[in-house]
Amino acid sequence: MQNFLLLILFIFFSTSYFAQELPKTYELYNSNYLLKTADKTPASNTIERIIFSDKSTIWLGTSKGASKSTDNGASWTNYYKTQSFGEESVSALGFYSGTIWVATWKPKEFLGQIIGVGSGLRYSIDNGSTWTSIPQPVDAKGDSVIFYGVNKLKATPITVAEENFIYDIAFTKNTVWIVSRAAGLRKSTDLGKTWQRVVLPPDNLNSIKPTDLLNFSLKPKEGTQGNLNHIAFSILAVDDDTLYVGTAGGINKSTDGGISWIKFNNRNQLKPISGDFVLSIESNEFDNSIWAATWKAEGQSEYWGVSYSHDGGKSWNIALSGERILDFAFKYYGQKGSYTGADVFAAAWSGAYRSNNNGLTWLAAPKLIDSDSRITIKATKYLSIETNQLEKNSTDVWIGTNDGLAKGNETNGLWADNWKIFLASTAVASSAETYAFPNPFSPDVDIARIKYSLQKSSNVTIRIFDFGMNLVKTVLQNAYRGENSDQIDSWDGKDENENIVPNGVYFYRIDLDSGGKFFGKIIVLL
Repeated sequence: MQNFLLLILFIFFSTSYFAQELPKTYELYNSNYLLKTADKTPASNTIERIIFSDKSTIWLGTSKGASKSTDNGASWTNYYKTQSFGEESVSALGFYSGTIWVATWKPKEFLGQIIGVGSGLRYSIDNGSTWTSIPQPVDAKGDSVIFYGVNKLKATPITVAEENFIYDIAFTKNTVWIVSRAAGLRKSTDLGKTWQRVVLPPDNLNSIKPTDLLNFSLKPKEGTQGNLNHIAFSILAVDDDTLYVGTAGGINKSTDGGISWIKFNNRNQLKPISGDFVLSIESNEFDNSIWAATWKAEGQSEYWGVSYSHDGGKSWNIALSGERILDFAFKYYGQKGSYTGADVFAAAWSGAYRSNNNGLTWLAAPKLIDSDSRITIKATKYLSIETNQLEKNSTDVWIGTNDGLAKGNETNGLWADNWKIFLASTAVASSAETYAFPNPFSPDVDIARIKYSLQKSSNVTIRIFDFGMNLVKTVLQNAYRGENSDQIDSWDGKDENENIVPNGVYFYRIDLDSGGKFFGKIIVLL
């Protein structure tokens, strides 16, 4: 340390980046509430964030709020549509000293575009039983001056929640740190009651300290005015003194608790980062290396990739050139405090990758198929990744996508052979019912899931027909499926010639070799 869903507008200025299933309504609550909701799966199939608060508790940040499992995914507590969370999406998760933090947002249409509106934070000191809500940090209109050492700097007050939601959270002793697109870097020492803006270098300076004589404005870039380095997206706290902050202008490092800063970008080092737009920063505890998802920003020499440093940012190596990385995770060997090695994992737009030789070579994840149900992740984007080291040299690898959540258990240094897929959907009403979701769906960005119930094992055939009942596609032909009350198969919206079908109403028929039949309707809307 995020219905293309993810309708990805131009990445630099669209806060809809971390949303996929856009919520319909929103309401903010400002008190503590007791709640409990249990489900078989997370509430959403868009899994933006994954963290563990302990070895048995996993938290997800999704397009439909936060979800939690304390039994390795067998059951889930979903906070979507509860009093504490309403219908917001989650943009950031954090855990520190027994407290779980969740940052939320909602979309808003403005001048024909979708912009992000920050809806604040919630934190819980009792593992999610009760929550305290904090409004989105904003400035008063008169907050146009900030004092930095001997300097009195101009500051553009961020007075609204539009274009201002929290991308990432970090913690040092008695301090919560947040980063936002418009609001930049902020910190709170009183559990979010008040927030202080933190000054980062402007675009034309590579470092600042309080004793410097400075003359610039603390202002995120808009048009030709302001600074890319004041638009923040990621933060890492290595210890109470050392912080890394990723912005649209590079990586900023402080070794004195956020007072003085040095900036690394694509142009100010001999071995620089690949790009100045920094979406994620993580630390490998085995060798204390720093790993950053560095995207192409504005410079002609920039490109997408992984930038990693073994000397605290003085120089950078590049891996996975051309890949748009979103998240990192690490699988450690040995005991904490005396690790003997680590595998590096990266979630990207094109899939998931791992390296067991410190980034020199990478192995792509296999197709994610549920070992029992045969449900397959059809994701076009892998959004998040995390590991959970269990006993007896066993590690769970969790992958969040825009098409569901996957968990694989492994005991060696290769990708798992067996996967469990978690796919959010409503139970079918009876053994004779079926439905498709999402419906309508757009084959350009979605697949249609077909859900039905199998009372016993069967060979299954699924065919798609057009409105005139002409055969369009045979999705399955006598494919074996085991007994499963929540069986799900899929259609990608293509015909037998692999062409995307036109807009319209389509019908599907499910035939079981046991003699059962199901019928349903799917609407294609490009």
